[in-house]
Amino acid sequence: MQNLLDPAILFFVFGIFAGLLKSNLEIPPQIARFLSLYLLMALGLKGGFALAKSGLTAEVSVSLACAIGLAMAVPAIGYALLRRFLNGFDAAAIAATYGSVSAVTFITAVQFLDGRNIVYGGHMAAAMALMESPAIIMAILFAKLARQHEGAAARKVETATPATAHDGSIGGILRESFTDGAQLLLLGAMVVGLVTGDSGKAAMQPFTGDLFKGMLSFFLLDMGLQAAKNMGQLRGKSPWLLAYALLGPLVHAGLALALGMMTGMSQGDTALLMVLAASASYIAVPAVIRHAIPEANPSIYFGMSLGLTFPFNILIGIPLYTQIAQRYVT
Repeated sequence: MQNLLDPAILFFVFGIFAGLLKSNLEIPPQIARFLSLYLLMALGLKGGFALAKSGLTAEVSVSLACAIGLAMAVPAIGYALLRRFLNGFDAAAIAATYGSVSAVTFITAVQFLDGRNIVYGGHMAAAMALMESPAIIMAILFAKLARQHEGAAARKVETATPATAHDGSIGGILRESFTDGAQLLLLGAMVVGLVTGDSGKAAMQPFTGDLFKGMLSFFLLDMGLQAAKNMGQLRGKSPWLLAYALLGPLVHAGLALALGMMTGMSQGDTALLMVLAASASYIAVPAVIRHAIPEANPSIYFGMSLGLTFPFNILIGIPLYTQIAQRYVT
């Protein structure tokens, strides 16, 4: 309940309410894009400043290794389960969506921990970046297996949208993942923060500190509007899909909790790892999957992630994962 009294979360709830009322309230796409880039840059700088203070320790290496392991385990488990009641293409697309991560969910969780003075490592921003691509690569492999199994030849789909920078190959996916503007901005900002350290932190305080909460509130307002629009895509879908959209994140967070406990991660780092494991991508992955796996139905994987899982994590998941980490991680 305390989480709902946070201004940023209340703006998210208001956005959902306005969207359900069919209001003409909207954030122009260019402004939404700017807000997204601002949040990633601020997060990267914060992570870099924290890394400059802590250094690259064994704990950092263990956390990053756990993140990569989860990024491969979650889509593998998800695909094996989803394949029981979906075709291979939709199963692969959903597995990729839930195996990857949501930057906005992570940023909201960071702000949540900051508001409660819970310490976490700046390297968790790097963990988020590392968890972006493995699920996409695995999903493309799953889709290729599905094409072979069903005897369907891979086909190129021409759409009215501009062509992507890759052709669906693993090399193309890797190249796009590591040259994506948002990804590069996050990593570049981390390097800047790491190099400048305390002096950079003091100089950027108005940017990374004073403005952050307001910018996040503005962006979550837009995300609430978008979530409300995509809830309608879930109408008529299988109850199994709706159950996966809510229960899947809890299971994935449980895997992260187990890793955090086994490896001795801190409470804050474990909470963020749980958030990353429980989140689902609604920007990067759908954009790639739409072209790499054109056979999959976008209304399923996009509607599930943005219409159900994202609101669940923002309103309930983040405080729940944090509370569990505080209780079970010493």
